[in-house]
Amino acid sequence: MENKQPKANGALIAALIIMTILAGVSSYLLFEQKDVTKNQESTIATRVEELTTTRVKLDSISTALDAKIAEVQKLGGDVTELEKVKVQLQRDKDALRRGQRISISKYERKIKEYVAFLAEKDTLIAQLRTENELLVTNNQTLNDENTTLKTERQTLADSVGKITAVNTDLSDKVTRASALRAQNVRIFALNSKGKARDASADEVKARRVDKIQVKYTLLDNPLTRQEEKDVFLRVLDPTGAVISDESTGSGQFNFNGQDMMYTAKQTIPYTNNNQNVDFTYTRGMSYKPGKYTVELYAEGFRIGEGSFAIK
Repeated sequence: MENKQPKANGALIAALIIMTILAGVSSYLLFEQKDVTKNQESTIATRVEELTTTRVKLDSISTALDAKIAEVQKLGGDVTELEKVKVQLQRDKDALRRGQRISISKYERKIKEYVAFLAEKDTLIAQLRTENELLVTNNQTLNDENTTLKTERQTLADSVGKITAVNTDLSDKVTRASALRAQNVRIFALNSKGKARDASADEVKARRVDKIQVKYTLLDNPLTRQEEKDVFLRVLDPTGAVISDESTGSGQFNFNGQDMMYTAKQTIPYTNNNQNVDFTYTRGMSYKPGKYTVELYAEGFRIGEGSFAIK
């Protein structure tokens, strides 16, 4: 019995020793596991922070890129290259969102490239702004010159209009001044035997009037061209109607823009020397009693008038 007790105690001691060793090893392993876990958590947190920072940077670059595309378009520049970069940037953002295994250092290089690209486009935008400002200045200059030209043209047109009006007025005055003038208009009644009686002074019996003869003097006028002139004779009966008969040479002529009937027409070679003119008209039918008016027209003017009476 005494020999067995020491052996049992030794075994118990050995067991305790082994348990102590195992507990120590277990504690060590547990401590190591906790340390590894902490390191993994730290690594994950660092990775998450890096990914978040990278995503924020890419979003910021995307916003800046959209702003530059809008600015270049507004300034009339070419956005083809900017659009291509926008497509590539979106791919990088999608890859980052999907968690593809791309090193952060690679994204950092891409971000630097994007930032450098945007800085380069800042220079382009500044150049476009300068060119646009120059265009605006040139357009303003052209508008000012155009306004000046319009003003000068209007002034010139006004001057031409005034000169034209003056010339027209002068032309009218010259035309009126050069018009023929018939003076001493007298009407004689001729019977069938050719005997004449001054119908301007005395009433003449209708049965004694076979023809009427208009005598007048064309005054000299240095402004009137010496050439053949058409003189139109209008005889108005006591009611104011024009005596006309196409068979005896009646027709129409224009006076002040209106067509008027004339009784007879005579072409006279104007000699500008106070020439006396005789104008004989045969009506072919008797005259009614009353006062008749005789009017003479030439070159758009009424050049003289007279009257005679029939009883």
